[in-house]
Amino acid sequence: MSYQVLARKWRPKTFQQLVGQEHVSQALINGLDQDRLHHAFLFTGTRGVGKTTIARILAKCLNCESGVSSTPCGECSSCVDLDEGRFVDMIEIDAASRTGVDDMRDLLESVQYTPTRGRYKVYIIDEVHMLSASSFNALLKTLEEPPPHVKFVLATTDPQKIPVTILSRCLRFNLRRLLPDQISTYLRTLVDTENIETESDALTVLARAADGSMRDGLSLLDQAIAFGGGKLAMSDLEKMLGLVDREHVSAMIRALASDNAQGMLGIVEDLVSQSRDLETVLLNLAETLHRITLVQCVPGYRDPERSDWESIEELAEQLTPEDAQLFYQIAIKGRAELGLAPDPRTGLEMTLLRMLAFRPADAATAAPVAGDPSGTARADDKPATKPRTAPVSTAAAPARKSAAKKIREKAKKDTPSPAPSDWVTLLEELNLSGQARELARNVQLQSRSDDRWDFAIAPSLRHLGSKNCISRLSEAISDRIGHAVNVRIVDDKARELKTAAALEERKVRQSMSEAEKAINDDPTVKELKEQMGAQLVEDSIQPIQ
Repeated sequence: MSYQVLARKWRPKTFQQLVGQEHVSQALINGLDQDRLHHAFLFTGTRGVGKTTIARILAKCLNCESGVSSTPCGECSSCVDLDEGRFVDMIEIDAASRTGVDDMRDLLESVQYTPTRGRYKVYIIDEVHMLSASSFNALLKTLEEPPPHVKFVLATTDPQKIPVTILSRCLRFNLRRLLPDQISTYLRTLVDTENIETESDALTVLARAADGSMRDGLSLLDQAIAFGGGKLAMSDLEKMLGLVDREHVSAMIRALASDNAQGMLGIVEDLVSQSRDLETVLLNLAETLHRITLVQCVPGYRDPERSDWESIEELAEQLTPEDAQLFYQIAIKGRAELGLAPDPRTGLEMTLLRMLAFRPADAATAAPVAGDPSGTARADDKPATKPRTAPVSTAAAPARKSAAKKIREKAKKDTPSPAPSDWVTLLEELNLSGQARELARNVQLQSRSDDRWDFAIAPSLRHLGSKNCISRLSEAISDRIGHAVNVRIVDDKARELKTAAALEERKVRQSMSEAEKAINDDPTVKELKEQMGAQLVEDSIQPIQ
């Protein structure tokens, strides 16, 4: 029998086996048990978090031969066929390969027919944002009022590309990225069941490398087992993933703190000799600097996702908050530019040397004291804290002062200017994505003051204004204008709102109208109509962008 990959073998078959996404599974369980299910669902989220898996579980709950419930038997022929992906009334469509309006019309023609075997026909459209505008228009009416024997389940990794007319017709669930602890716990259950020899830290490393995706975690586990000859060892993972151990990163930060360029280059030499991934070096360095800043700004800070906070606190005593911020900015910028360097080693070395070159000259004279994130207390005020050494070369001081002056001038230049009064214009300047951006596109600014901005939203779109999205919108506005702002969203059903989404839809309609007029007024088209009885296919007309 052929080998089945772990991502397929261990795919959850019931809501109880699902890892994370409790906010989604609980709502669906209650709907199934109380017979209060919507006819169209939209699952959004990054890859590998369970969108298609939940869609298949929902299809099984609806078509189990023992009846509609949140706990299908898993043994009847319908459940078995659904688990194996060959149930005739579960139609899975990849929208990335079937984007045309003709494909959508063919699909919608089959909607009217009753199920062949099951209780419901379930249409699962994956990556639905890839459909064309004409396909979305063809889907609208059927999606709003499908026959009683049909359920639609849409899945996407990019919901902001879906028209608001589609969003308003679906019950939307945003699936969250999985935490490393959730992934590692599931992987632990798997390796114990499969009797795979595993070192203690290996699953934690794999869980972090999965980056919130359970499918990526399972695929990496499959790869690691094959690489290690049937067992998981840290030494094999380091080679496979090009990992950089914490001690190398800590030694690099200590070298930066003491202006030890020679020692820092020696660390790079060591990493190169071990064939480590040099992009990962900058990634891990930026992550560690972020944690150092957390400890400096919030003494005693901890989070459950990461350990070794004691070593982070030790490093935080050796860097000023200004150093940590500067090094972090240079690290992420250097990582983005690594592909432009002559080779990865040159890019890494220049990034690290840039940290020393642009470090303010007076930064080495004072080290922050633990519990004093402001950096006002000097190291000599607290004998237990070792002061950092002075710069290696006093001749470099004028150059460093000049560099520090440039940094201060750039910081002054980068200080926000007043926000434009036009909300549509300001929206394009905000760092928003996903549902938070969709919320921002569908609200109208009512009033604003120094500390509060009020927005109006249509009641039919009130579901977009979740607490998390409002918080993200508030943070984005605060970052743009340079001070904290509270955002309030209120319903407004008395008038038509002039939102960014409405303006964009109006422009699209106008462009389409102009395109249709241009085609109909074209002399060649008129001649073909008059002499040959030609007819225009309206859905084929597209405005030139």
